[in-house]
This record gives sequence, C-alpha cells and structure tokens, in this order.
Amino acid sequence: MTTVRHFDAIIIGTGQAGPPLAARFAGAGKTVAIIERDQFGGTCVNTGCIPTKTLVASAYAIHVARRGADYGFDVGNLRVNIERVKARKDEASARSSRGVEAGLRSTANCTVIQGHARFQSPNTVAVNDEVLEAGQIFIDVGGRASVPEMPGIHEVPFLTNSSMMKMDFLPEHFIIVGGSYVGLEFAQIYRRLGSEVTIVEMGPRLIGREDEDVSQAVLEILEAEGIHVRLNAKCVSLAKRDGGVAVGVTCEEGAREVVGSHILLAVGRTPNTSDLGLDRAGVAADQRGYITVDDQLRTNVRGIWALGDCNGRGAFTHTAYNDYEIVADNLFNADHRRVSDRIQAYALYIDPPLGRCGMTDAEIRKSGRPALATKYPMSRVGRAYEKGETQGFMKICVDAETKQILGAAILGAGGDEVIHVLLDIMYAKAPYTVIQRAMHIHPTVAEFLPTILGKLAPFA
Repeated sequence: MTTVRHFDAIIIGTGQAGPPLAARFAGAGKTVAIIERDQFGGTCVNTGCIPTKTLVASAYAIHVARRGADYGFDVGNLRVNIERVKARKDEASARSSRGVEAGLRSTANCTVIQGHARFQSPNTVAVNDEVLEAGQIFIDVGGRASVPEMPGIHEVPFLTNSSMMKMDFLPEHFIIVGGSYVGLEFAQIYRRLGSEVTIVEMGPRLIGREDEDVSQAVLEILEAEGIHVRLNAKCVSLAKRDGGVAVGVTCEEGAREVVGSHILLAVGRTPNTSDLGLDRAGVAADQRGYITVDDQLRTNVRGIWALGDCNGRGAFTHTAYNDYEIVADNLFNADHRRVSDRIQAYALYIDPPLGRCGMTDAEIRKSGRPALATKYPMSRVGRAYEKGETQGFMKICVDAETKQILGAAILGAGGDEVIHVLLDIMYAKAPYTVIQRAMHIHPTVAEFLPTILGKLAPFA
C-alpha cells in the first residue's frame, strides 16, 4: 500500500525560486517537502549563468592577454588549456550546486526528496514510492533547450547549452544555430578560446528583439573578432559531411551551405512541464507547455503556483527569484505584489556586455507617447578609453511630459552594472533629473549618465 506523507507545502524543483521559498516556509514553522529529480540549483547553477559566465571570464582573460601589446606587455606564445578552462567552470558550478543542496538538507522542517514528481490530484504528488499531500504546491521545474524539427535533426549529432557543459575540447569549426543571447555568448567564448565560429540566424539581424542599432553594433563587435555571421537563413537543415557536419542555409548572399566540425542549437527554450501530470491536477498550460498564471503567479487551480521559467513570465534567474519574492511576500506578509509591477531588465554577456531595461525604441514608437532620447558613444567615455574598451554606446529614452525614464540600452564596458542606476530610478518613478543632478564618482562609466541626460532631444 502506498504511503501518504502530509506537509504544509510541497515545492517541485530547486531552481532559483524553490530553495528560498522552502526556507521561508521552514522559517515560519511550516513543514515543507522540496523535490529534485536531477541537479540541485536548476539551470542557472548547472548549465546557465554560473558556468557560462565563468567561461566568459576565462575567454575575456585570454582575449586581454592576446592584446597585451596594447597595454604594454607581451605574453609570448599563448596556449589555451581547455581542460583547465573546463575544470574551473565545473568547480564554480559544482560549488553552487553543493551549496544549494547542503542548505536545503540542513534546514529544519524541510524534507529533501530526490526523484521525479508527478501530480496525482490537485493536492497530491507522487514521487518514488510515496504520495505527498499538501494544501499548497509550488511548481519550479524550469526549462531546457528547444530542439525544433528540421531536416536532418535526427541524423546529425548536435550540442545544446546543457550538453556543452561536458565538452572538454575545442571544436575546429563551431557552427551555432541561433543568433540570440545563448548563441552569441558561446560564439564569442569559443572564438576567443581558439575555434573558428559561424553563427547561422534565420532572422534579418542578430538579437531581433533589440533595437536595430544595438543589433548592428553587436554584429560589428563579433565580426571584428573573426566570427562569421549568416543572416536570413530561411531554411535551416543539418547533414553529415566528410567527418564533420553541415548546416544548409538559404541566404540572400553567400554559399548555400556552411560546413563545420560541431553544431550548437541555440534556438530557444522549452518548459519542463510535459511529464508532471498537470492534467491530473487540472492545471492549465498554453500550447508551448508554459503553465498559465495570474499576476500573483497563481495557476487556475486553487493552492497551486508556478514560478520561474516554466510559467512563461520571464526567462532569467532574476525573474525567477523575483517570482519567489512576490509569492513569499503575498503569502507571509499579506502584501499585494504583482508580476506586472516589475520592469523588464536583462543583460547580454558578450564582451562588452549589453545592459537593458524598460522599453525598446519600437515599443516607445508604438505607444505614441512624446519622448526624448540621447545616445553617446563609449569611445567618448574616459573610463572606457582608459581600459582600452571603447566599443558600443549608451542610449536613454525618457517621457517628455513626466520626465521618467522609459528605457535604456548600455552596450559597453560595465554596461551590465551601470544599467542599474537607471533601473532603480525607474522603480522610484523619479524624473531623470535626479540622476542629472547627482554627483557621481570619477573615473567611472556611470559618471557620464548626467552628461548624457543633458543632451536629450526629441525622439525620432
């Protein structure tokens, strides 16, 4: 006979939202079970932010070393030790994963269960040989790389962001299908490590969700490092070719086929929801498998919430953690926090990085509101010049009537950090003049924000 264990709350998954929520319940004296079927910490810790940004750091150090003459030194015959690069990445990732697991196992009132959870009813979950029951259940199962149906997909070996974590060699010619965030970061990493790299993108430009000037500047940065980019690849297909792989493309210009040694698919994400038994609980999901939630992350079934990448309301570590904050404050502090209160913000970790917040130019134009804008090249920013990193620009748009910041893009040295100056002012709903009149520290990149905001002109 199957045993039934009772808890105050059940959390499925240990991504960025699950563990802090478990600690919050446990700290309030509630019993909580948290279930993990694979690696503790989810995508960010194991196959996302931490390992990839560790690789970015190694690639950056190698890139600077190659530019030693620009800074007044010579490293001689530089050799990349890819095994050591991988080991450094693995240790950073494992350290974080171990920390998540240890933290959960040492938390009083928290029961850690390893296994595959499936709903049996709206308040019961089966895992291993047990049935767990709780009045509140939280789904935090994350997502994985999409593998779309395309000609040759089942005949040719390919990599995803997850399987790449095991790669301990340098591809001779890396073909990356997908010109968005994941694809661009890996493209620059492996080009700097020593691979030939070609990006194949179906759209007319890279990172199509961004403004055209951002896409163009990123293209120029990557091409300057010797990365090949094929745009308008309308019909992508895969095939084996002479001990390597080929990606068939139909482009406006250039050869119809790109031949390389390895392929990375970086064409989007899919939620890990198809094997949860959502139908048994009556939980609704959209056609792509994302769980439908309201503005407070509640599903259509009372007592069940969905947090993190599986709810389609954000695709970043910081949005997942913010999901936890929203749910926890609403449950434990009787707050009324909502997903719609947060401002879109993210970064692209190529070098130099792109920091983004708020609306794009296209969204501002569509809104029809009167706006002012300013754009400033990083080549005129003293701190960037001193560092020898002058690529990119800073761009800010504000509402002409309220003087509140509508959106910004900072592509350049420190862009991923400087963007927060603008983001915090946006959350405060303060006018841009607060920044304009602030005294910033010299020499920094952020100190140029007041100068830039003094050059606002009608938005074109």
